[in-house]
Amino acid sequence: MNKALVLEQEEKKTLAGVRTLDASELPEGDVLVNIEYSSMNYKDALAVTGTGKIVHQFPMVPGIDLAGTVAESDNPDYNAGDAVVLTGWSVGEKYWGGYAQQMRLQSKWLVPLAEGLTAKQAMTIGTAGLTSMLCVMRLQESGLKPEHGPVLVTGATGGVGSLAVALLAKNGFEVVAVSGKADSVDYLKKLGASDVLPRSEFEEKARPLDKSRWAGAVDTVGGDILAKVLSQMNYNGRVATVGLASSFALNTTVMPFILRGVDLLGVDSVMIPYERRVQAWNRLAKELPQEIMDQVSEEISLEQLPEQAQNMVEGKVKGRVLVNPNL
Repeated sequence: MNKALVLEQEEKKTLAGVRTLDASELPEGDVLVNIEYSSMNYKDALAVTGTGKIVHQFPMVPGIDLAGTVAESDNPDYNAGDAVVLTGWSVGEKYWGGYAQQMRLQSKWLVPLAEGLTAKQAMTIGTAGLTSMLCVMRLQESGLKPEHGPVLVTGATGGVGSLAVALLAKNGFEVVAVSGKADSVDYLKKLGASDVLPRSEFEEKARPLDKSRWAGAVDTVGGDILAKVLSQMNYNGRVATVGLASSFALNTTVMPFILRGVDLLGVDSVMIPYERRVQAWNRLAKELPQEIMDQVSEEISLEQLPEQAQNMVEGKVKGRVLVNPNL
């Protein structure tokens, strides 16, 4: 038995259904993995609902993250029983992904599960947490330190935003969160935010330069909100940008960059090399406490995925969503 969520397309409409896969249906690969957990990211929600042009071919088993143990391997670097994690590499978009009980994969996509983490913890972290840590690493490597001033996090109730708040606070930064959810204040303060600002403050059209407020920022939404954040950065401020939930467009000017020396740091979590992944996962295992992960996770079955994906697209989901294919 290998239960999976499979996407089909009929008359340009995406249909999601749970069915049993035969071993012969699995794609080519040199490692077979028994999947213990996957997760649902915004990109997964777009794929499952057919809202965005995420999936490149059908049928498709979505799920851009997975964690489990090796069942069979033709690669000497991995043996049966090894605990592994996969994020990125266009899995769940171009290649079959984690919404199944078992999947055949390319070993080059895998990294060993970091010491101290379980598969469940790794998927609570998932691409969202990995991306958050990469943002923190980019900001720190650019020279940002806690004594420089507060760091803003936009889209703070989302997966990336939630864990960025927690990681920045863990690293000693004063964190100010931005959220459009009025009931999120207590949740975000438990994660480590010192203050929570309404999203409406950042939706007005940005001036070329506004009052300086932030030493650093993690932006997960893009669009006019990112433009507003850039206009408010301190001299030598740094902004790690990673999302486009609001828009991929950026209507800004060169003023923040040439008059305040602001750095806009792009962060990719899909094609990053093996060594950088291992570095980020090892830091996550040490710096993200389990009690924080418990606050930002919810567990669902494959059958519950379509409904929850629609909720996420509509902005009704807070924090991380775990997918247990064995429920």
